[in-house]
Amino acid sequence: QVQLVESGGGLVQPGGSLRLSCAVSGSIGTIYTMGWYRQAPGKQRELVAGITRGGSTNYADFVKGRFTISRDNAKNTMYLQMNSLNFEDTAVYYCHVPTITGAYWGKGTLVTVSS
Repeated sequence: QVQLVESGGGLVQPGGSLRLSCAVSGSIGTIYTMGWYRQAPGKQRELVAGITRGGSTNYADFVKGRFTISRDNAKNTMYLQMNSLNFEDTAVYYCHVPTITGAYWGKGTLVTVSS
């Protein structure tokens, strides 16, 4: 059974940093693209950043220059380094792995930016 488990969320002050992790386990085969999404209260889920197996990345405009996505293919783990956090970054952050047989999602990790 495939599992995606996010960790690293928490409460942080504006301007602070957090590092999220997503560990993928189970018979998922080779993982090509991975991504982070987020969903703020009352809003739709939105793409934050994506990364290919080769390391190519893409970011939503609202995180460019502040967030960095990375992955460790040997560990089937993805990371999101989040710096200069602001109130608008408060959301549940989800790990996403698309495959030819379907998409997998983690249960999410809550990031709260508050003073």
